[in-house]
Amino acid sequence: MLIHRRRFVAALGAGAVASTAGCAGGSQEESGGGAGVAGETLTLTTTTSTYDTGLLDAIHGDFEEMYGVTVDAVAQGTGAALESARNGDSDVVMVHARGLEDEFLRNGYGVNRRDLMFNDFVIVGPESDPAGIQGMASATDALTAIADAQAPFVSRGDNSGTHTKELNLWEAAGTEPGGDWYQETGTGMGEALNVANQQGAYTLSDRGTFISQRSEIDLTILVQGPIEDGPEILANPYGIMAVNPGVHDNANYDLAMAYIGWITSPGVQESISEYQVNGEQLFFPRAVSENPDFQQYVPEGWSSDSSDE
Repeated sequence: MLIHRRRFVAALGAGAVASTAGCAGGSQEESGGGAGVAGETLTLTTTTSTYDTGLLDAIHGDFEEMYGVTVDAVAQGTGAALESARNGDSDVVMVHARGLEDEFLRNGYGVNRRDLMFNDFVIVGPESDPAGIQGMASATDALTAIADAQAPFVSRGDNSGTHTKELNLWEAAGTEPGGDWYQETGTGMGEALNVANQQGAYTLSDRGTFISQRSEIDLTILVQGPIEDGPEILANPYGIMAVNPGVHDNANYDLAMAYIGWITSPGVQESISEYQVNGEQLFFPRAVSENPDFQQYVPEGWSSDSSDE
């Protein structure tokens, strides 16, 4: 653990310099950005929600043009995205399960994490609402009602950020789901919504993916997240971090840090804020702040004077 911690601290310091450099230039011409990386490919492993909503397609063209590179966005559940990076098959990771992100950082695989953006989770289901959860102020009470009614519930079951949140909610509710009413699909959010729609079932969804697919399904939001004054437990923050080149020397660290500097810059954060589907905002920027929180860079609970033991 001591080796991991020293590696983490060293990479954090180096990355802080790289991050500052990445944010400093406003264009390729002004900063010289792209001269050393032109023609290269950045592999981004990311949660399905950032891909399925169309956000990445909408913003990546500017980065690719600025640096003369290609971004290969591989959409997976958060767990799979981190596993790909752990295996050395990624340069940068964009996910939304802080507990899994912290484990990745503590084990030395990731460095220079930044808060990126947020939306929230919502519990959706058929308008008939057989479990009677519509408008509930407590997400855990809603899940308890679904379990008590044995109403159909579709789980992603894929170790994604959404699946992790769902399991945390069941645990907080003191309920262990199972039985014929509970189905794990092992799929991304879009497919899970389709299955829930076909079966008239409930499911937990990130708001962005639900909005992007709402016109194609008959499900409705029954329990809101904090964006619409619902419970804070349904908050859904996204983070981004580089793969540690001290662990995987094939990681394109320079390009990863350029990407992190770019996507957390004020201009791109504004583009994220302005991205809409069907007239609705899907993601809310979180990287630009007058009072940045140091905790975003390191695992939660970590401090510079943490014990080596």
